[in-house]
Amino acid sequence: MAHNGTTRRELAALATAGAAAVLIDGIAAPRTAQARLARGMARDMIQLNANESPYGPSAGARAAMTRSQEVAARYPGDLEEELKAVLAAQHGVRADQIVLGCGSGEILRMADMAFLGPERSAVVAEPTFEAVLAYAGAARGNAVKVPLNASFRHDLPAMAGACGAGTGLVYVCNPNNPTGTVVTTDELAAFMKRVPASVTVLLDEAYLHFVERADVRSGLDLLAEHDNLVVVRTFSKIYGLAGMRLGYAVGSTARIAELKRHATANNANAAVLAAALASLAEPDLVPRMRKTMNDTRGALCAALIGDGRRIIPTEANFVMVEVGGDVAELISSFAERKILVGRKFPSLPTWLRVSVGTPEETAAFLKALRELRPAATSAAR
Repeated sequence: MAHNGTTRRELAALATAGAAAVLIDGIAAPRTAQARLARGMARDMIQLNANESPYGPSAGARAAMTRSQEVAARYPGDLEEELKAVLAAQHGVRADQIVLGCGSGEILRMADMAFLGPERSAVVAEPTFEAVLAYAGAARGNAVKVPLNASFRHDLPAMAGACGAGTGLVYVCNPNNPTGTVVTTDELAAFMKRVPASVTVLLDEAYLHFVERADVRSGLDLLAEHDNLVVVRTFSKIYGLAGMRLGYAVGSTARIAELKRHATANNANAAVLAAALASLAEPDLVPRMRKTMNDTRGALCAALIGDGRRIIPTEANFVMVEVGGDVAELISSFAERKILVGRKFPSLPTWLRVSVGTPEETAAFLKALRELRPAATSAAR
């Protein structure tokens, strides 16, 4: 039956995608009214705009945060060292090759302050996560923007070619925000060989946990060969700790020492450190959450394609869909329906970024999209 809502088949697909979620102890329970209230102005909104996890931290992480109240009066230095030791063991590096940050955003700021300046520029893709450019301005560094290729992927050969004597930093977001596209491990390895050793390559892997392609692995595998590579990770996405703020970087001792010079003291609080340690102690947490969110992503993409809409193939927890006109007005229309979606990206003005939510939130988004911008083939559904 043709209509602007979600079809029975899609509801079944989304329900199947969310079936595993309700089985995950304390992780995938839908937000309660109390939790929504805590989010202030957005408490009545479906939030599909910031690539957050709709499920929040695991039960173990929540319990660890509660217990952290017992040490709330103390600075968290010991917990910082404990977390760095655990991460070092997980990644096969030394603890002095890791620096923590107040979210991965602080890591990007540290990198800009350490490796940019009036005489040193940053090479970035366009579009990509804008924070690195915002901090570059504070460091008085210039930006060299290299357009994505025809597949909406980083043009790594062009980015390597853009590196000159004044280049201090190259930023690669893999998967890329906002497109969700990836560079393969072989492509990254070839890129690293072309970039001068004096240039720091900042590889942002905020969304790597969602990747399912076998030809995409972490840049951590290349650290031993390239002293100029710094890999950035976050607990904001698949671990559901965006509001708690914790990220980290892994690299050579020399590069990490440069970052540490620009870090604030005790930049991670006791609650998030405890939550991170608890999350890392659950070996099945990442694969379970990847399946939960990627199943919903798959159902969303199938519905959009079924409507005849163009999307960018994604390996992240968000999807870019072409909406046939300037996206700014559509974003406002969604907000009037109490659905928050991604912002406008100037180089992709007709593309809308929507984060993966719960199956129910995803169904609400699809219904609203069909009503606001009917698809060309929707009449045939």
